[in-house]
Amino acid sequence: MVTFSLISMLLLMTSFILAGCGNQQNKPPAATEKTVMDMAGKNVKLPVAINRVIVTCYGGASHELVVLGAGDKIVAQPSMKRFPQLVKMMPRFKDLPDPGTFDNVNIEAILKLKPDLVVASVTSTKGNQKIEEAGIPVITVSTGVADIEALKKEFRMMGEVLNKSNEANALVSYWDNWLKTIKERVSKIPEAKRKRVYYMLGAPLHTNGSAWWGQTLITAAGGLNVASEIGKGRDINIEQLLTWNPDVIIISSNEGRFIPISEVKNNPQFKDLQAVKEGQLYQCPIGTFWWDRPSPEGILGILWLAQILYPENFRDVDLTQETIKFYQTFYYYNLTEQDVKEFFNPGPLQ
Repeated sequence: MVTFSLISMLLLMTSFILAGCGNQQNKPPAATEKTVMDMAGKNVKLPVAINRVIVTCYGGASHELVVLGAGDKIVAQPSMKRFPQLVKMMPRFKDLPDPGTFDNVNIEAILKLKPDLVVASVTSTKGNQKIEEAGIPVITVSTGVADIEALKKEFRMMGEVLNKSNEANALVSYWDNWLKTIKERVSKIPEAKRKRVYYMLGAPLHTNGSAWWGQTLITAAGGLNVASEIGKGRDINIEQLLTWNPDVIIISSNEGRFIPISEVKNNPQFKDLQAVKEGQLYQCPIGTFWWDRPSPEGILGILWLAQILYPENFRDVDLTQETIKFYQTFYYYNLTEQDVKEFFNPGPLQ
């Protein structure tokens, strides 16, 4: 009786073991590839595990990797020397090789580095094709050609690519929360009392019409872009600027050259402008990237401008502390108040 029971038990255990082995044999292998739609609308097959990334564009692509916690995966990129705060935070960026930019890429150098992925601009179709023909997946990013919704979509896309979706969603939520707050606070201001803004971009008569990010920056902050009417245009004449007669002028050097406020103030052609007469001239801040460009910290630029235009509506916002909080949360970096002071008082970049 005991022998029979023992034999039955052994047979039962053997059947469980065989069933377990069968289940393991039938279990599908873990996926090694995934497909992600990039900012050009192209479905790209790439490895699930992304450990080595090459960047072949400017426009904030490297900054997106850093803010999503993937800066250590970059093995080559264009020089970041003109962004000293970024290099200060990521010292290894000083010595990374340059693989070329946009359509002027070095395929031999790229292949030697054996990347899992190349992050490139939607505008560099020729360069991207060369990389793809070499057998390397290419994910395109907007490099400045985006509005707010497209930029948030890009953050989520890069989160999916890098297996950093939680970080990307947190960044998008931060943007959404501040955009909602700004909209609520400026929505009660009648259009007749909205500040009229001129965006001076690297040259006194170079600006952004409604088709460019300057429009997004100004309108998201509750202002009116005086150059909106020129659409895709970017260059004007002095007569047009005098006719617009803006209340506020914001100055940026993300294109062209650095223009000191004193140069605008002392230019006899501008002496009759309302913004000049009332001293409403401001340099756009620069953190790890230009705050007046679409990038992860571009939301701080929108908040900065809203506070410039409507200080009474944002008196409770300490932008220095908010910037420190942003860097702690997303860059895992502790800024000093002196660091932020330098953001607000930029000089010429290298």
